[in-house]
Amino acid sequence: MKGIAAESLERYFAAHVPGAVAPLRFEAIVGGHSNLTYHVFDGAGHRFVLRRPPTGAVLATAHDMGREHRILSALAGTAVPVPKPLALCLDPAVNDAPFYVMEYKPGTVLSGPEVADRTVPPERREALALHAVEVLAALHRVDPDAVGLGDLGRREAYLARQLARWKTQWEKTKTRELPDMEEAHAALAARMPEQQTSAIVHGDYRVGNLLVDGAAGRVTAVLDWELCTLGDPLADLGYLLNDWYDVGDPKPQAGGTGLPPTCCGGFPRREALLARYEALTGLSTAKIAYYRAFQYWRLAAIVEGVLARYMKGVMGEGGNVEAFRLQIAGLARAAVELASSDALR
Repeated sequence: MKGIAAESLERYFAAHVPGAVAPLRFEAIVGGHSNLTYHVFDGAGHRFVLRRPPTGAVLATAHDMGREHRILSALAGTAVPVPKPLALCLDPAVNDAPFYVMEYKPGTVLSGPEVADRTVPPERREALALHAVEVLAALHRVDPDAVGLGDLGRREAYLARQLARWKTQWEKTKTRELPDMEEAHAALAARMPEQQTSAIVHGDYRVGNLLVDGAAGRVTAVLDWELCTLGDPLADLGYLLNDWYDVGDPKPQAGGTGLPPTCCGGFPRREALLARYEALTGLSTAKIAYYRAFQYWRLAAIVEGVLARYMKGVMGEGGNVEAFRLQIAGLARAAVELASSDALR
């Protein structure tokens, strides 16, 4: 299996993962577009999860296994539900790249509207939506210094740093010219709001990165912490809102990463999420339109990097190049329209 050195990993698990019993069986978890994730089944019926970088050259800071393991370890004792990390291997001789092992957490990833419609009863959708916001607020209330993450990143000037970082990343990975990306960046740089506070920022907080118990309307774990840093918490909220299909929105088109799970209907409007977040954090969301525009632009840069990796063959099969291109163009256009709108004046 690509990304898995089975015999070497069996020896590592026997020595470093408590309770693991050979033989091991590995199963790729499909749906991710960055780091590679696998279910690991052992001979005693236990299940673990292994996470490693893609099998090719990548942006180093976004695929640092030690950093991601550290974040999960720090948050394991907080109100933020995360899988407990069990082992970290930084020796590439074991599996060709660093990796870490974490506990398996039960739950469903709402990978699209069909899964959401099938697994979340209509009467539990509002509760699940509000719990997703409550978990995000809990993350933003965690004191980074108290959990040992005070040096995870710079706390100030988050937007300026992100605009610079992802502009550079766009230039390094772009597969063609897209003028909307330049136009959106210029508008975002000119209209940047003042940062109200700093917090731990997940960086990819969306419905598809949550494990949920649909019947209970609860989030059981937050996944994919590779882009986590310190900075402006409203960036996470803007990202979540962009992944939210609201009543009256144009019906989104399927792109490289699929349709928002909330397209199935029955979830509360964005206004309800904003009100709950404000009540829990005390932060104003008056400038949320800027953060949404910023996240459309940033996601376009991220997905372009994913597209570039698929085109190089380092992300395996399943990448629809044309679908990714259409999605990136749509994200860039949405960023331009929102960044240039009266909502940001």
